[in-house]
This record gives sequence, structure tokens and C-alpha cells, in this order.
Amino acid sequence: MNISETISSRWSPRAFDPEQPISLETLALIFEAARWAPSSGNGQPWNFIVGHNFDKCHQDILATLNEGNQIWAQNAPVLLISVAKLSRNDRPNRFAFHDVGLATENLILQATELGLFCHFMGGFSADKAREVFSIPVDYEPVAAGAIGHMGNINSLPDNLREREISPRERKPFDEFIFTKEWNNSLPLPKI
Repeated sequence: MNISETISSRWSPRAFDPEQPISLETLALIFEAARWAPSSGNGQPWNFIVGHNFDKCHQDILATLNEGNQIWAQNAPVLLISVAKLSRNDRPNRFAFHDVGLATENLILQATELGLFCHFMGGFSADKAREVFSIPVDYEPVAAGAIGHMGNINSLPDNLREREISPRERKPFDEFIFTKEWNNSLPLPKI
């Protein structure tokens, strides 16, 4: 048994090619995938602010990123910020971040299937995003993201290039899948 090739090939690079724009049709496919994500009570609490092919919105999103992320994200033709609506039916929605994550993963997998790469990051100023984009009080900026074609890793500074070529690692099952009580690992076979 193998997991989906789309899932196993998904990778979050830092090297993006600024010479390969992303069409609006491609963005429509990516966001259609996000639109079909499951959500608690079908609340669909996700919103996305999108800067496309280095437009003014792209520059505004770039300005919300921390300096370390600006170094590489500036080359991605699409920058975005995911935003969660924190209420549903006039009550707090404690599942909003979970649901935005599901929509984001659908977006990432669709982009991967189209031969694109995505890199989402927490290194941005939610407060600055709220101010620049007039995000209402009952909404919360969740993450920033970059989408584009793979670029040349040699264009990155040495420290980032090293991170690009390091092996991808994931926790083993026994560190995050439990049964009966916390830290009691479910004995799953290795895949």
C-alpha cells in the first residue's frame, strides 16, 4: 500500500521562479479545491487575501512577512493570507482554524497536482495584515502562503539553500498516535 503520490510529493520549498506567472484559471482551480473542503456545520469559515503576479496586493502581503520570509517569498508569483471567521450563527466557532487548515490543505494538494509548489508560514504580522487589508474584528489572519513554480535553489542564501537540500523528516507513528491514554502508542505497522 502507498499513500497518494500527490501527498507524498508535496513539498514546501523556498526557491520560487519569478519568471513563471500563475494564470487566473489556475488560481480558480486551486481555490475551487479549497472551496470544497469539509467544515464544521458547513460553516466554511475560510477567506483568502491574494496577491497575484506581483501586483500591489502581492507587495502589501510581502510587507506583512517577517524579514526572513521576505528574502525568498518575494519570488513567488502568488502570495496569500488565510483568514478564519471566528464565529458561526453568532456563537464562537472553536473549529475555525481547523477548517481553514482543511481548506488550505485542499488548496495545497490541488496546486501540487498542477505541478506548483506552496509554502505556508506563520512568520508574518497578523496585526499588520489586519490593518492593511481592513480585516474585521471577528476574523483572524491565520497564515501567509506562497505559490509558484520551483525556482533555482542556488538563488537562495546559504542558510536557506542548506534547508532546501536537507532530507524531509516526519515523526514516527508512536510519537503522535495513541490509544487508551496519552503516550500509549497504537502499534501500527510501518508503511
